Amino acid sequence: MAGRGTDGHPHGADRLCEAGDRVYSRAVRRGRVPRAEAEAVPCLLELALLHPDPDDMAWLVPTSPQEVMTRLLRGVYDEVSASQRRMGSAVAAFEWYAGLGPLPQNAVAEGSAIRVLDGLSRIQAAMDAATDACTTEVLTVQPGGIRPEHELTEGLHRAMALRARGVRMRDLYTHVARHGQGLLNYLELMGDAVEARTLEEVIDRLILFDRTVAFIPANADRTLALELRHPALVNYLVTVFERLWRLAIPLTAPLPETGIEGISYRERSIAALLAEGHQDAVIAERLGISVRTCRAHIARLSETLGAASRTQLGVRIAQVGLVGPARAADVSPSAMSLPDRGSRTAR
Repeated sequence: MAGRGTDGHPHGADRLCEAGDRVYSRAVRRGRVPRAEAEAVPCLLELALLHPDPDDMAWLVPTSPQEVMTRLLRGVYDEVSASQRRMGSAVAAFEWYAGLGPLPQNAVAEGSAIRVLDGLSRIQAAMDAATDACTTEVLTVQPGGIRPEHELTEGLHRAMALRARGVRMRDLYTHVARHGQGLLNYLELMGDAVEARTLEEVIDRLILFDRTVAFIPANADRTLALELRHPALVNYLVTVFERLWRLAIPLTAPLPETGIEGISYRERSIAALLAEGHQDAVIAERLGISVRTCRAHIARLSETLGAASRTQLGVRIAQVGLVGPARAADVSPSAMSLPDRGSRTAR
């Protein structure tokens, strides 16, 4: 929701000009401002931060900050989703062109832009080489739920070597990973060399070294991987990571309350995916939980919302405002209340 702005005010709602900041702040504090005060900042009307007071057209009232933040984050979320789709298209295009004819002899050279790593041993060797060459930064995305101990132990020697050279690391996980003691132990061991954040959903596994080389899986069981060194592809993946990072919540911070009594943050996420029409198995995979756990949460949602069927659950989810991706900015004290327990349909 960047907004085009007007002449002299080329900005969006996320970076107001000084004059716009003063007028909007005054409007939020007082509840409204005279229309004359906003004449010098037409950007506020164009960005829908102010709108006419229906009771007195000579005054302007502010759009609530919570609503503005929700719109901004929804725009960022849509950009990230589009970036994920473009990344998949880019990889598919390269694979299609590669299959048109024989590769030149130098195409499989060590410095090639895209290299297919076949087998765990080759993947491990390439990762070790990238670790040895890394000098400043490692960015990783780790999908799924709680990280298995063997995975954390497997990569520990690389992480320790990086920390010893002063390399900074940033890791993205799903919210479910917060419950893994192994991850907490790993982060405690690494100290301030690693910063971790979590999201309800992340993209597939991604590891970036020094913003020059990236590794992504090339099949479902991760016995094939792509080593990417093309600057445009790597920069694209860095952009995807940074946008996800801005949306994520630090591991040291608690997940926000949903603002709706009896519904947890995870159930908020499940409700949003149910509203999009996804099946239980898909929801479980995207959130990094088991299908059994997912169904237990759905049952709890039905009980809390007073729904006697899956169809009725979808209606209640929409009624209380749980549609759309769950984000901290969606939460406000004015969230719709749940039906009284005494009026729920018997199950």
